[in-house]
Amino acid sequence: MFEKLANLQHSHGRMILAVAVVGAAIAGVFGSGVSKYMSPFGANDPATQSVQATNRFQAASGRQIEAGVVALVHSGAVNTTVARQRVDGVAARLAAEPTVASVVSYYTTGDRAMVSRSGDSTYVLVYFKPLSDRRVQEVAKGMVASFSSDHYVSLGGIAVANAEMNTQVSHDLEHAELLAFPLIFLLSLLFFRSLVAALLPPLLGGLAILFTFFALRIVNNFVDLSVFSLNLTTGLGLGLAIDYSLFMVSRYREEAASVGFGLPALTRTLQTSGRTILFSALTVAGAVASLMILPQSFLYSMGIAGALVVLLAGMLALVVLPALLAVLGPRVNALAPKRLARAVERDARPDESGFWYGLAQFIMRRPGRIAVMCAVVLIALGIPFLTGVKFVSVDANQLPQGATAKVVNMALEHDFSPNLSAPVNVVVGRPARSPEVRALSAQIAKLGDVVAVVPAQPAGASLSLLSVAPQHPTYSQANKHLVNELRALREPYYLGVAGQTAADMDLEHSLGVHLPAVAAIVIAATMLVLFLMMGSIVLPIKAVLMNALSLSAMFGILVLVFQDGHLQGLLSFHSLGALNSTQPVLLFVIAFGLATDYGVFLLSRIKEARDAGASNNEAVAIGLERTGRIVTAAALLFAVAMAAFGTSQIVFVKELGIGTALAVLIDASVIRALLVPALMALLGNANWWAPRPLRRLHEWIGLSEGPSAPGATIGAVPTPSLAAAMGRASDG
Repeated sequence: MFEKLANLQHSHGRMILAVAVVGAAIAGVFGSGVSKYMSPFGANDPATQSVQATNRFQAASGRQIEAGVVALVHSGAVNTTVARQRVDGVAARLAAEPTVASVVSYYTTGDRAMVSRSGDSTYVLVYFKPLSDRRVQEVAKGMVASFSSDHYVSLGGIAVANAEMNTQVSHDLEHAELLAFPLIFLLSLLFFRSLVAALLPPLLGGLAILFTFFALRIVNNFVDLSVFSLNLTTGLGLGLAIDYSLFMVSRYREEAASVGFGLPALTRTLQTSGRTILFSALTVAGAVASLMILPQSFLYSMGIAGALVVLLAGMLALVVLPALLAVLGPRVNALAPKRLARAVERDARPDESGFWYGLAQFIMRRPGRIAVMCAVVLIALGIPFLTGVKFVSVDANQLPQGATAKVVNMALEHDFSPNLSAPVNVVVGRPARSPEVRALSAQIAKLGDVVAVVPAQPAGASLSLLSVAPQHPTYSQANKHLVNELRALREPYYLGVAGQTAADMDLEHSLGVHLPAVAAIVIAATMLVLFLMMGSIVLPIKAVLMNALSLSAMFGILVLVFQDGHLQGLLSFHSLGALNSTQPVLLFVIAFGLATDYGVFLLSRIKEARDAGASNNEAVAIGLERTGRIVTAAALLFAVAMAAFGTSQIVFVKELGIGTALAVLIDASVIRALLVPALMALLGNANWWAPRPLRRLHEWIGLSEGPSAPGATIGAVPTPSLAAAMGRASDG
């Protein structure tokens, strides 16, 4: 397959590049504005009680259960005529929007809880008709614009927070790209050794991002996708383009050093690095695609976008990049400073005496001590996560300072009676004026931590809503205990509990229920791909265990930084005292796939040397020497691409970017450079063991490269040199 592909690219390289350019232009025109059509965060599971109770109420009442917009009005003393006229005027303007079902103010309810403690402010609640999140968000943005010149009114609430988050994400995305691309280019110049080669990762990454945006624009017509998936698309697109470009270009240079620039070098590059990139893309795409089984739109959007960008980056690396290399030929090394040009020659002819080779030999002489030391460090870093992690949902508090939704939210929390604008909602399967509802309301009012119970609101002929104002903050343990108490009530009629606290609890429960299936898919996909590539069941199991260690360390650091607040000044955020509840599953999937990605590159070179006749330890040392610099460079560049999102003004986007960067750096340094050589030395030839039936299955499938042809290069080292190195091996 790869030989035919190389022939096509060598003979029709310019045509392939022309098609890619035309395709990119089309994708750019239709896909660049995709964020305008995407939905907000989306963390609901339709199977949970909070969502089902909400849907039941909305279907019966014709309005949404929670206020979508909260208009904070600085009215002056509320008992004056001027104040009432001002508030009524705001309410009338909001009610004029056709999508609004009802508007509630202090003057329509007489509830003093809607008046600030100082007595000079109040708020208006806007309830929308049952609409999609995207439509509500669009209307909320229009409302904010219409009140922008009214200094006495500030608009907040869920819909405004979602709209501001979408706008902030688009801004942060542009900022991250402007920051990441120049840094990646400069580092690429250092690692790729020439200006021409340094342009390849940004080029490949840009193509992958454009094509993915175009694909997401199409998918979004059938499935509501979260706008936050664009952050993952950009980060993964850039990062994988860097990885694949580094491995493809480095291997092409190695082969060209032996046989010259031309078809043989291109063919051998595709047969080795191309094959590895194919396995890598399938592994990472399979891991990220596991998110698609989750019911939350935020997470399945990440699964769709992530799988698309990984597969497209892999396809471009296998089709477009080799065609470009075929057209460039020796010019891939053009425009290189003399010092970097000499480094190109050294990189293209690695031997068995380099830094990474020596490091591997040092480690394998004392594998037990180094393996224990690495394990202890990684486990210690993971303890904060295992023993003290807390979770919080996305709300207006995660917006940057100055965002109107956050300003309104903070005012409601500090200047008004607790939580009347974000109550615990109890949907009751009885008419609002029925004796059962009155008795239930009285019973709820007697529960601890309840400030007030709003008189029942009718929802059709046989349904009603009780809004319960709790004493404690929305996501507090006390509020969660109150929700559990309400759900424990047993009545001979329907009773469902909704609201932000209940939704947060249901989200955590849903994630906990689905996480085992996600983990099983990720682990199974990883083990399957590694088995098909290596023919061993020991190496896949070891890879899974090492990935678990690196992930626990990464999560532990996130707890120290984002939950406990260390470095919050340096990273420009205010700790919420918890991690976003969706981050563990998201980061687990992404980081696990990326860790396997680097493992695939290292193991492929180790297996290549072993298949050529090297002993286990010698193959490990040769593999590390040939990939050490490249994996380190790829990890650093990938970390830069993802860490750029650490500049985001949205806290959980910071968590995603910094968490992914940490996982990549830990894996490329501690795992690949230290733990892999140590464990492979301890296991020896057992690394390559598989039961006889599985070994026969692997041989029957025939995905191995097989031994190199006589006179061919093993990596970039001529076979005689490798044979001499094997003669020096002493570990059998």
